[in-house]
Formats: sequence, C-alpha cells, structure tokens
Amino acid sequence: MTTETTTEKPGISAAIIVKDGRVLMVRRRVSEGELMWQFPAGAIEPGEAAEDAAVRETAEETGLVVTAVKLLGERMHPKTQRLMSYTACEPVQGEARVADEDELDAVAWVAHSEIEEYVPYGLFGPVQEYLDEVLPR
Repeated sequence: MTTETTTEKPGISAAIIVKDGRVLMVRRRVSEGELMWQFPAGAIEPGEAAEDAAVRETAEETGLVVTAVKLLGERMHPKTQRLMSYTACEPVQGEARVADEDELDAVAWVAHSEIEEYVPYGLFGPVQEYLDEVLPR
C-alpha cells in the first residue's frame, strides 16, 4: 500500500504516435483560448501504468486506437512542474480526429521538418532522438 498524499498532482502521460513518416500532434484548448500544439496526453490514473494512460488518452482525445511500444523517458516538465512520461505508440485502428472537443481544437500529422514550427521551444531529448530515428528527413 502506498502512502502518497492526494494533494500531489498526478503525472501526465504523452503518446508519441508515428504513422506514414509523420508524428501526431494535437492543438489543445488552454486558458484564455491560447492554443498550443503538443502530443496527445493526459493524467495518469491511480494504479495505471504510464504506457496504458498514453493509450487511453489517445483514444479519448483523438479516437485513434494505438498500442504502446516503449516508454521513451520521464522528466519534470520545466513549465508545469508535473511529472511527464513519454510513450512511443503505434496506430492500430481508426483515424485521428478531434474526439474530445472540450480538450482539443485540431489534430495534425507533422513531418520531421515541421516539428519546430509546431513546438518552437524544442522537444524532450529522448523524444527528439526517437523521432530523429523513426521519421524520414
């Protein structure tokens, strides 16, 4: 039995989904309507593995069914101070779309050369390394 306090914010699990030489990004509705591109992601539920959370959140947000391939890494996010987990996933069925309109504004399949336009502040090292390996340049 764990004795962690309930005041701690749950960790966030992000799915890094590659298909046809592109990576899936979602544009989230955040405060004041400012829109930001990121990977499908959400809070890890109590007792849930980071990989399972990435798969569940992807389905909830985009309608895309994916399978977890491997955990790429974890870090404290520099902006949010939340524990972030990043899981490489492969699409199994469905098409990515805005399934949760309260959370998302748009989805996009992004080529390697376009990542900087979507995420100008750069990606977490292990995520960038993985995308460098799997995406054509």
